[in-house]
Amino acid sequence: MPSSRQAHLARLYAASALACLLACAVPLPAFSQEVGKIATNVPSGSQMLLAADTLVYNNDNQTVTAVGGVQIDYGGNRLVAQKVIYDRNTKRMVATGNVEIVNSDGTKINSQHIDITDDFADGFVNALRVETIDKAYFAAESAERMGGVLTTFHNGVYTACEPCEDKPDKAPTWRVKARKIIWNGEKKTVRFENANFEFFGFPLAYLPAFEIADPTVKRKSGFLIPGVSYNSHLGYSVKVPYYFALSPTYDLTVSGSGYTKQGFLGEAEWRQRFNNGEYSLKIAGIQQRDPDAFIDSAGRNVDSGTAGDANKLRGMMGTQGQFAINERWNFGWDVLLQTDKNFSSTYKIDKYNGSVHQSTVYLTGLNGRNYFDVRAMHFDVQENTLNSNIAARSNQQPWVLPSLDYAYIPDTPVAGGQLSLNVNTRVLHRNELDETFDTPYNSLTPVQRVRGIAGESGRLTTEAEWKRTFVTDDGLVLTPLLALQGDVDYVNASSGSLAAVNQMAANPLINASDDMRSSFARYMATAGLEMRWPLLFSLASGSSHVVEPMAQLFLRPNEQYVGGLAIPNEDAQSMVFDATTLFERDKFSGYDRIEGGSRANVGFRYSGSYINGWGTNAIFGQSYQIGGENSFAAPDLVNVGANSGLQTTKSDYVGLFGINSPNGFAASVSGRFDEQTFEVRRAEVKAAYSGLPVSLSAKYAFIQAQPLYGFTTDRHEVTLGASTHLAENWRVFGTGTYDLQQSLLVKDGVGFAYNDSCFTYLMTYSQSRDLNTREVTQSIGFNLSFRTLGDFGSSTSAVDTIQ
Repeated sequence: MPSSRQAHLARLYAASALACLLACAVPLPAFSQEVGKIATNVPSGSQMLLAADTLVYNNDNQTVTAVGGVQIDYGGNRLVAQKVIYDRNTKRMVATGNVEIVNSDGTKINSQHIDITDDFADGFVNALRVETIDKAYFAAESAERMGGVLTTFHNGVYTACEPCEDKPDKAPTWRVKARKIIWNGEKKTVRFENANFEFFGFPLAYLPAFEIADPTVKRKSGFLIPGVSYNSHLGYSVKVPYYFALSPTYDLTVSGSGYTKQGFLGEAEWRQRFNNGEYSLKIAGIQQRDPDAFIDSAGRNVDSGTAGDANKLRGMMGTQGQFAINERWNFGWDVLLQTDKNFSSTYKIDKYNGSVHQSTVYLTGLNGRNYFDVRAMHFDVQENTLNSNIAARSNQQPWVLPSLDYAYIPDTPVAGGQLSLNVNTRVLHRNELDETFDTPYNSLTPVQRVRGIAGESGRLTTEAEWKRTFVTDDGLVLTPLLALQGDVDYVNASSGSLAAVNQMAANPLINASDDMRSSFARYMATAGLEMRWPLLFSLASGSSHVVEPMAQLFLRPNEQYVGGLAIPNEDAQSMVFDATTLFERDKFSGYDRIEGGSRANVGFRYSGSYINGWGTNAIFGQSYQIGGENSFAAPDLVNVGANSGLQTTKSDYVGLFGINSPNGFAASVSGRFDEQTFEVRRAEVKAAYSGLPVSLSAKYAFIQAQPLYGFTTDRHEVTLGASTHLAENWRVFGTGTYDLQQSLLVKDGVGFAYNDSCFTYLMTYSQSRDLNTREVTQSIGFNLSFRTLGDFGSSTSAVDTIQ
């Protein structure tokens, strides 16, 4: 039996042996650590636990041997082997027989033989297999470490694909085989020599040598994976980015894209991170080789330039940032500047290619339920329509300088109920008048709407609301409500804007008085009561149902300065009356309009739950103007209430019904129906099924014509989408949107995809058609994504609407 001294030395050497064994994890490129960091990964004061069938100390040979079921635990790291020998003379440690090391981070290292010096500088490993915590896998016939810096793997294999449980010998989706893999711990690089990239077990590419950053290094200078794309106006393109890791806190990415039709596009993006935030700055530019390639059936446009002034030199500069001032306050911005209004959209500049880009500078604060936000904004409409065209919208967009929102809810009840305070202010400046006409885009016909005046306007609104809920013994829920809103406004309209308002007032279809005010104040006081009586019942089948009759009564005076085109309407231009807005106290979408007159909302809500997992829900009701002037029947500068369904004493009926199932099927139908004839005024039908092997979606939308609101014809549109799995991991999908009114397939696309845990392939083809010119734009894209290696290509993934 070993002596106590031998046992003590065995524990000491075993601790050294474990440290040496853990050092064997250092060289592996997918999970390597610097040797110096290993000690820091072991908590101070950690105890080493050693278990073995036999411990033998040999004084003659100066060796300590642990044999049989050796297990060493130290600082969250574990070593298991059949035999561990430490030689004091050579200062080498050898572990043999089903050696497994599990690091504290979860990385698993398997080998039959490990031989390494106790200073971690040199070592040798046979038949190495590694599994990292993020499911990356590495194997090699042998590995050796020299000088504490270079580690060489012989006949190595790397992949991020999990092995098949049923067929562990089956080749993974992809892997890299190399005769030699050299990891440089000082330069933080991994070099592959005589490497083959295999795809589904077949060699796809041979690379004599290539080098990548050590995967433990999050940021390293070098080329990124290139991308390719096709667009009918731009041609084929190849994009090659290069990344400069200049500092742990800032970097630079430059990209060059070559387009077969338009030439070379250069991009650069600078990013910098601080302790409390980050910002980025992006620039891009191109000298277009053939601007006339953008000319379509409608003629010249922004991308092509005007006759005699081709749009050749184009570019942009954009910046985004966000900083935390403290735990409650944030400051940030998102600003876009470009040589023309459509450059970033045409060339798909990342983060700046939306059809409408909101440039903004903001300050926000959040404390519990209280909120503060102030921001300056400008809306950049990226359109291909020349400014000389009456349909152009970009120059008519306002500058918001500024917009402010503040919401406050006291923590303690007020008179037993909840009090909320809201403040909103906005100041607008617009350079060009935004007006529409009876015949769209025909200025020879009367002015129909003035969506925005040229000049300045401002408004300050303060609103307070109190409500308290009571429940009677019979289950009736009563919620009385008091609200008070006050506004102060000013308007400085241009002479052209005043003339447009005069023309609109004289329009026989509107027949309103012209009473534009330069300044005014108004208020709205509301007393309301909401009554709900939820009735719960169950059926013998096991289903449960809740039917909730509901009624609201709001008493208030008439809306001031309404009916005389007296005030601009900037933030309440959207008007949708449906089941979701039936029980709103004020159905206008913004503060520029205030719902006035007394009104009652009556209807019911329903929900059902069934024992088989199905569920149903419904809303149905109607709104009544019971006193005073109907705000939705009175004209304003955008005719927001016209044909809304609320302009009559009794509103249109609104309803919604939906079902959902545990097997992935869901459907809903909603609509607005004429209060006398029950004719459909607005309808939407949606259905979707998500499952295997097929997923389907369908949507139909109908909106009846609203001539005074800017829509002279009915709108019918249907969208279909489908996706089916042809086999495990293989999928084909498609989508299409058809305008029934215009008899035009607005957009469509098909795609083909493969997806597993380590590889994704996506190929798409899409078309879009202009509603006016019917010009067709085609796009082709593909994307290859290798987990841990990167992405290649590009994809019009918007056509992939079903996942």
